[in-house]
Amino acid sequence: MKTPESTPATLLEMRSITKTFPGVKALDNVNLRIKEREIHALVGENGAGKSTLMKVLSGVIPHGEYEGEIIFEGKPCVFSDLKQSEKAGIVIIHQELALSPYLSIAENIFLGDERAKFNVINWNKTREDAIACMKKLGLDENPNLPVNKLGVGKQQLVEIAKALAKDTKILILDEPTAALNENDSAHLLDILRELRDWHDISCVLISHKLNEVANIADTITILRDGKTIETLDVERGENGVSSISEDRIIKGMVGREITDRFPKRSNKIGDVIFEIKNWTVYQPDDPERKKLDNINMNVKAGEVVGLAGLVGAGRTELAMSVFGKYYGENISGQIFIDNQEVNLNTIPKAIEHGLAYVTEDRKEFGLVLINSIKENTTLAKLKKIAKGNVINEHEEIAVAEEYRKKLNTKTPSILQLAGNLSGGNQQKVVLSKWLFSDPKILILDEPTRGIDVGAKHEIYTIINTLAAQGMACILISSEMPEILGMSDRIYVMNEGRFTACLEGKTATGEDIMRSMVATDAVAHNGETL
Repeated sequence: MKTPESTPATLLEMRSITKTFPGVKALDNVNLRIKEREIHALVGENGAGKSTLMKVLSGVIPHGEYEGEIIFEGKPCVFSDLKQSEKAGIVIIHQELALSPYLSIAENIFLGDERAKFNVINWNKTREDAIACMKKLGLDENPNLPVNKLGVGKQQLVEIAKALAKDTKILILDEPTAALNENDSAHLLDILRELRDWHDISCVLISHKLNEVANIADTITILRDGKTIETLDVERGENGVSSISEDRIIKGMVGREITDRFPKRSNKIGDVIFEIKNWTVYQPDDPERKKLDNINMNVKAGEVVGLAGLVGAGRTELAMSVFGKYYGENISGQIFIDNQEVNLNTIPKAIEHGLAYVTEDRKEFGLVLINSIKENTTLAKLKKIAKGNVINEHEEIAVAEEYRKKLNTKTPSILQLAGNLSGGNQQKVVLSKWLFSDPKILILDEPTRGIDVGAKHEIYTIINTLAAQGMACILISSEMPEILGMSDRIYVMNEGRFTACLEGKTATGEDIMRSMVATDAVAHNGETL
């Protein structure tokens, strides 16, 4: 094993990679060089070609379906499938974890690569080898534990353990921290450093979290519109601070400087139009255990109210329980819209009363991926374009075109399948769907998760425009800068209770973090502290 002080040599080169899909050149003469024992960040806006390039490298897009060459360890490589690239030591971990939830940690680590002889699995060796892989990552759980009993952060470590079991030389991670809280993200980044420094593993990190990129990367390659824009070598001072700033990375990604990451708004905030009183919810799998405890909050017209909290604090459960009681058991409390108590016992009733909910998982709950943009746009309120049970297709086309233009959705046609869009454009279709339902109150749950900085800025601008039109917006986000940059007021949650309500203009990250771990619930009527 080499020491961290060794001078790294070139491990892999991708030369003049070009990949064309029908009507679209996804990669145009892209070049990438990965060195030994290096963390190499690959950044760019959605649709820039990052994932396509990694699919070429990992054999998901096989040799013959692209132009260019791959040189690995000094030799030309042609990969026809994923197994060939993994055998060579190139392993990819996708954003959507590929774990079997009901199998154990050990079974998942060696799934498809079982410790077996004559088709009989050696379970003792399976557990021993699993523990050895887990030990490298500081994962001390019982290897017989089903992975669905683990949090998302530890499930991510199981995916990395699977990679280590394959004698990995290059580990590709696609948005590995997208669903993690700050502590789990920091732990994962520490592990990547250990893999680089002590296990001779080079990592390719695809991430939209530019603060993490600046914090961990040795080299940064920027793609834009399927082309290599530049490769930046990162130098670090004695304090570890990167020589490459987030603003410098953004400029390369979007081709311009974004001077205001969070666009300012000066809209007038009106009267309270949405209020929750004494809202208590019990867990569906344990009806005697509270998930939300006596929640009180309000949102005013034209106001963006942030919901901050660690993973598991109850933010999403609050949104889901309010939106048609989709989550929870034994729900009690009152909801008021325009000072009138309303019954939101079902999702159709919630929509009818002007409540809309942009869920955190747009692919599972937000869109029908096999349907077109047109069909997804009108899905939440079909009766607006239907007579009886017959949809007016001409009106549906007009509506979809209107929202495509309003939200600047980048697509050649509204007949394009939603599943073929980039993350940022998918999110715009989800927003279009809910805006078509004529909401008064819009709940946005992690609305910018997994999308690039340029698309984020567009989403922020849309939120500000809606607030300026008098809509009440609730923003759930795990990104501290987003909460601070977008919120007029901030409710902070811990263990199903509000522990603070802060003024957005004066709140700090320290204030929020302190409240995230506070044990005492705050008693107030929605007034800031």
